[in-house]
Amino acid sequence: MQALNDARKLIERQPDGETARILSALVLALESEEIYPISDLYKLNYDDFGLALALLIEWRLDRYYTKKAVLLNLSSQVVQMGAASTKSPALAETGS
Repeated sequence: MQALNDARKLIERQPDGETARILSALVLALESEEIYPISDLYKLNYDDFGLALALLIEWRLDRYYTKKAVLLNLSSQVVQMGAASTKSPALAETGS
């Protein structure tokens, strides 16, 4: 399952990057079977878009693969980091 590994490595290298955020959100949407804005995939460069497609294929092929759990955990952390950094400026403005 190469795409799972490649996505994990990409997210680990740059967890604050836009690509990590997009791929992490995709992973969480796949796991939770929630709606994902497919237009976000078009924000990726060509190679990362291909990685997202490969990730979709692998996810469908093996829903319970062990490496998926590691990627899912990492993706959850990245999304939580993004949510926390988005909320921080508002907290600073209110003095909280």
